[in-house]
Amino acid sequence: MGDEAALADRIAERRAGVGDPQALVGELRRSLVLVPFDRGGLWTAEFGGVRWVCGFTDEAALARFVEARTGMHGAGATERAWEYAVFRGARLLDEVIPAMGVPAGVAVNVADPDGAMLFPPVVGIVPDAVAVDADEADRGHDL
Repeated sequence: MGDEAALADRIAERRAGVGDPQALVGELRRSLVLVPFDRGGLWTAEFGGVRWVCGFTDEAALARFVEARTGMHGAGATERAWEYAVFRGARLLDEVIPAMGVPAGVAVNVADPDGAMLFPPVVGIVPDAVAVDADEADRGHDL
């Protein structure tokens, strides 16, 4: 698929308190992300008033998610066929998120307690038109 390990490496850097946040967003934009399907649409979850698209850096990370779902929902979670789409991160952020019509972000590797990262719907990550803090950012430029 490409070097999606670079995204996992950048996430690890930020979780360790080092690395550049803008480089992390840039790495997401360049990376291919696996997004499983659920009931005919992309797998999403609601948390904190935000709709999160669940994406994974590779099939192993997706498999860990499926395994975690098994614990929550029984053996049927692993027995079902898990189809997924592959998106460039930039397409997720610039096209998919705005099309959702609600505050939305990307949650990467959500089944990995030490490797998960949220990319919230804020200026600098998603287009300003759908960023929840766009008004605040605009006011900051008026000073």
